[in-house]
Amino acid sequence: MIGSLYSGISGLKAQTSAMAVIGDNIANVNTTGFKTSKVRFANVFNATLGQSRMQIGRGVSMSGLSANWGAGTLESTNAVTDLAINGQGMFIVRDPSSNGQYYTRAGQFEFNSNHRLVTTDGFEVQGYNIDLNGNRGALGVITLPNGISQPMQTTEITMGLNLNSEAAIGETYDTTMSVYDSLGNSVELNFIFERTAAGWQWYVNPSVGDAEPAGPGTPPDYGLLEFDVNGALVAPAANPTISIDNIGLGGDYPMVVDWVVLNEAGTASNGSVTGYAGSSVKTAQTQDGYPSGMLQGISVDNDGRFTALYSNGTMTSFAQVALADFASYEGLAKQGSNLFTSSLASGQPVITTPNSAGVGAVAASSLEMSNVDLAQEFVSLITTQRAFQANSKVITTSDEVLAELINIKR
Repeated sequence: MIGSLYSGISGLKAQTSAMAVIGDNIANVNTTGFKTSKVRFANVFNATLGQSRMQIGRGVSMSGLSANWGAGTLESTNAVTDLAINGQGMFIVRDPSSNGQYYTRAGQFEFNSNHRLVTTDGFEVQGYNIDLNGNRGALGVITLPNGISQPMQTTEITMGLNLNSEAAIGETYDTTMSVYDSLGNSVELNFIFERTAAGWQWYVNPSVGDAEPAGPGTPPDYGLLEFDVNGALVAPAANPTISIDNIGLGGDYPMVVDWVVLNEAGTASNGSVTGYAGSSVKTAQTQDGYPSGMLQGISVDNDGRFTALYSNGTMTSFAQVALADFASYEGLAKQGSNLFTSSLASGQPVITTPNSAGVGAVAASSLEMSNVDLAQEFVSLITTQRAFQANSKVITTSDEVLAELINIKR
């Protein structure tokens, strides 16, 4: 009977531990990225009484915990830096004070006063910074770029227009378009088209104020548009390069003028520049320059790529978040505050980018909720309570039997 007392006590201890785990699960029902844990029980070794078929157990013990690493529901937020992982993987964060590396599923991030992406505890989120050429750097802290974007000097102009085939010799048509210098200043570029005496030909004279072209030649070798009897552009056969003096800061300012988009054979017009009868008119124009712009916001795509949005309409990718994958997530060591560290049981982290190497995509403006199932936890709560009561009955019953045994002497 003494043995049954200890068996009952082991049951009380095990169910008490199970109750603590259930309570922890319920307490973290609203914790971002929390993963439910469940107690694993194991019977205590048997005492052999002569034969192998006569083995009596010595109770129960808690052999460990198993975590449910199933993904929680994604909750939408208003912060673009709130990130969730739709699949496997964990965010990598680093403690700036100790340089310790941790892993988490809780993606509640923000940029601090130093323009660094951090957790609510100040741990720095790790990723790859991207330069202006689109090249990724080494793994490090994700940093918000400068609030002003670099301007882009105009290097290419495209233009669609019709030049009146019935225009008189010497008749002109002029048009203006805005281009940008190396500092992002807007400069008015003038084009004067003059009908020549030879066939369906027009001289082209680009200028900025009184500055004339300083390019490869003068008409008819340079700045000449020629059309065939159907009004299709036949010359120039290739896009000319013009160089204009005294634009913006001064000096040569080379620009490619795309008068016509050629077909695969490189000989025919697509109809963007024509010489039909009718009014001379410009139908379209583009240029690849832009002024400097102020940072207006950021966006994050499914690949975890951060893009800066500027007031001049430009978008520049500046960073990509990194994710870590593990051979065994259950082997990760809990550190509190939704943080984990790797261990021998988890294996070394495989660091990669979202949507690659088996890890999931990133969802911006979203947070992963706890995967606690309250209905399941309440059922476990009831069964654990009943198990505790049953083990307590074993102790009280054993005590009553012992009391009767002692009363035999009386």
